[in-house]
Amino acid sequence: MRNAANREETPREKFKRLAAQRTNAIIKRIQILGNCSNRYVYEYEEADIEKIFSEIEGYLRETKLKYKFRKKRNEFKL
Repeated sequence: MRNAANREETPREKFKRLAAQRTNAIIKRIQILGNCSNRYVYEYEEADIEKIFSEIEGYLRETKLKYKFRKKRNEFKL
């Protein structure tokens, strides 16, 4: 994204742009998954639901940890 001065976007601007796009894409996909809850069209068991959401929650935890514990490593030297 460039403004009238034609400068490159900052890392903060890039993060905000991409994070918003990707978050909205995930939300849309979750809403689509919710469409499978219609018992007139689909048949499922509680175990199926637990397995689906356990998997999703696991990935959410892993991703959140990447933000919390991201450490800058010192440059490797011999």
